Amino acid sequence: MRTRSRMMGEIQDTDFALLPDNEDLEATIEIDHEAQSASIQNGKVTAVVRQPWLGQISFYNDEGELLLQEIGNGGALKLRARAFKPMIGGDHQLTVSFAGNDGERIYGMGQYQQEIFDLKGSMLELAHRNSQASVPFYYSSKGYGFLWHNTAIGKVNFANNRTEWVAESTKQMDYWITVGDSPAEIEAAYGKAVGTVPMMPEYGLGFWQCKLRYYNQEQLLEVAREYKRRKLPIDVIVIDFFHWPKQGDFRFEEEFFPDPKAMMDELKSMGIELMISVWPQVDRHSENFNEMRQKGYLIKAERGVQVAMMDWFPSSIYFDATNPKAREYV
Repeated sequence: MRTRSRMMGEIQDTDFALLPDNEDLEATIEIDHEAQSASIQNGKVTAVVRQPWLGQISFYNDEGELLLQEIGNGGALKLRARAFKPMIGGDHQLTVSFAGNDGERIYGMGQYQQEIFDLKGSMLELAHRNSQASVPFYYSSKGYGFLWHNTAIGKVNFANNRTEWVAESTKQMDYWITVGDSPAEIEAAYGKAVGTVPMMPEYGLGFWQCKLRYYNQEQLLEVAREYKRRKLPIDVIVIDFFHWPKQGDFRFEEEFFPDPKAMMDELKSMGIELMISVWPQVDRHSENFNEMRQKGYLIKAERGVQVAMMDWFPSSIYFDATNPKAREYV
């Protein structure tokens, strides 16, 4: 079940993570004028909207058990389940709030640097950082899965009294919920909705050797040879950062890596795959900087002076990975 709401304009058919719906499904819709409520049922999930002036949405499983419910609107605190705060330019800061569930346990949300398994009581930043991979999907012990389908930077607070999702700048609310009888069924439905990852090749499941860092070709090869001499299993070896002349050159520095092909051929002969770490920064003195800037392949400030994104080794600017032409260039 997908739920969308927008303060201004028509609902947008954004597909940030969800795959196109190619199934011919017919949901069951019921409207009760006397009770002033409406429901829509699809699979094992039913959404009920009560009172037209309130519009509170509640989600139930196929046993009629309440799983998730928006907070009530109004009152002295003037709370809103879907609070759109307007911003200059037409976007909104959005806060979506659900009532707390006693005893609920929450798992998932990607990779955060914390020693917490059950996320109930946690506040998480919705943003990607070095060592933080934010995947805004969680599994609830109450038997549902929830995807916050929004690319905006924000946060989520799984508090005991309510769950609160915040998007700092967005055009609409968009979330997706699935219900199942087991974690496996819920995960399978999620994978069907957003796509599944293909199985890694066999070498990717083996042992990877990496360090900070191999500064030249011979040092890397000697480590690989030593593994073979000691008959230790190794499948992948990694060349980490600063193997390039300047950030954004996207090539090996010839003084230290004089023959990359011969290096790779020798690794292949030992049954070792090579992984190379490439950073997205482009140094102002890089051989590619001027061309990438002129073609619009670098991140730009919305207005004002163009600034460096990273001020060391030396100052550099990220390439714009949202631009298909920039991706193709790199």
